[in-house]
Amino acid sequence: MSTLAPGREQAASLTPVFVRLKLSLIRNGLKGSSKRKAAYVSSLVFALVVAFFTTLGLAMLHGNAHAGTVVVLLAAILALGWAFMPLFFPTGDETLDPSRLVMLPLRPRPLVRALFASSLVGIGPVFTLCLAAGSAIAVARGPVGALAAVLAAPLLLLGCVALARAVATANVRLLTSRKGRDLAVLSGLLIAVGGQAANFGSQRLFQSGGLTQLEPAEAVVRWLPPATAVGMVDSASEGSYGVAAAQLALTLAALALLLWSWERSLTKLMVSPDGSTLAVAESAASGKAERDSGFWSLMPGGRTGAAMRRTLRYAVRDPKTKSAWVTALAIGVIVPVANALQGTGSLYLACFGAGMLGIQMYNQFGQDTSAFWMVAQTISTPRDAFVELRARSYALALVTVPYTVLLTVVTAALVGNWRDFPAATGLALALLGSMLCTGALASARFPYSIPSDGAFKNVAPGQAGLAWIGIFGGMLTSALICSPVIALTIYADVADQRFLAGLLLPLGAGWGVLATWAGLRLAAPTVARKLPEILVAVSKG
Repeated sequence: MSTLAPGREQAASLTPVFVRLKLSLIRNGLKGSSKRKAAYVSSLVFALVVAFFTTLGLAMLHGNAHAGTVVVLLAAILALGWAFMPLFFPTGDETLDPSRLVMLPLRPRPLVRALFASSLVGIGPVFTLCLAAGSAIAVARGPVGALAAVLAAPLLLLGCVALARAVATANVRLLTSRKGRDLAVLSGLLIAVGGQAANFGSQRLFQSGGLTQLEPAEAVVRWLPPATAVGMVDSASEGSYGVAAAQLALTLAALALLLWSWERSLTKLMVSPDGSTLAVAESAASGKAERDSGFWSLMPGGRTGAAMRRTLRYAVRDPKTKSAWVTALAIGVIVPVANALQGTGSLYLACFGAGMLGIQMYNQFGQDTSAFWMVAQTISTPRDAFVELRARSYALALVTVPYTVLLTVVTAALVGNWRDFPAATGLALALLGSMLCTGALASARFPYSIPSDGAFKNVAPGQAGLAWIGIFGGMLTSALICSPVIALTIYADVADQRFLAGLLLPLGAGWGVLATWAGLRLAAPTVARKLPEILVAVSKG
């Protein structure tokens, strides 16, 4: 008996099966863990509350002169979110990987229908449908506009879901590879840049004429699917029935094109081999081992150099560590530079960058995850622990010290304040050294595990308290350690002591070095004594 049913019969039976499978995935994911249930229920409630008030707010725009501009651009933002969020959060939905179905006798077209139907189940589709309904209500006027609104809301949802599936399927090989998972590194950077850009743009927007400035962009976006669905409602309400019909046709054509593209990508995925089934010929042919050359040749020898290489390579290769580094480096630049460009900057905001990088010293052993047991085998005395921690602080300083100085130079140039440059640089270096000190102590006393799954799961269940105590307690202690330099900086500025302000650069740098050395000395005996406990704590994830 053949296991492959005809296309029509298979589509009829496959779609409800996949919908039930999606519901089972959601239900089974909540079993056995009250924390998961609480997280899911709270996220569902939060999403529904936000959707309700957002929909209500959009509906209250009904009759406003700028309602069309707002809802059309909102539809475009929704579509962009659906298209690109799966690339940055590939672990958010297990059904995004259709390559798991390649061994099943399924035809692509029925499979597309089934996956499409199952994609409409979840918090995201419900949230999007609410926003689509509110957007349609905001611009619907008259019987024809109301009829167009009834069509627009589901069309916008279907267009967003089809766009997300087409993009995700076309990039599924990338999403499921290690290189692809590194895309999550960009999410923190994009969120940081996007937040500052939105802040800067909103200020400029309300200073230069309000929403009228967005009308040229809206005139273009209303012809870009799936935002054309909302544009259709606005056009029909204004009596432009020909324009509305054209936008409806464009919406339907784009939806059909997306489904066709999705089916084609799915067919290629189901029949084409991936890299895991092919021999890596180039690597086998070359047969060359990795050599210590270029930058790595500058590392010292012995245990110190080996630990420095390991720390820096984690920052380059491990997705979680890389994400933390990229986010810290980006936000450290964005905050002082964005404020300087808006005319509200201060040279001392460069200390924010030093603080962001100093946090990377916290939970040093947890960053190694389960591989820390190999490092633990080499630590038997406080001296071994001191050398290990010192090497890790050297590796961080190799990046953070030049970064801090360069950031202070850039900020001074943007705000035009070179007079306070020595004092600000000294304060930033003192703060960095103080955080390296407390970071070493927190790594020894409050280690916690970092799960390997999920781009933003940075603390294992049950260890959040350790993370909060270590990081925030360490930040407060760093401020206390750095307080003498802060007091001298304030005194030099208030009393206009230029000579003392000039001395703050070497004084701050020396204070930072002394604080780091003291922290390493105090943390080393604790690491050697509590090594088994640290190993258990960092291996829980």
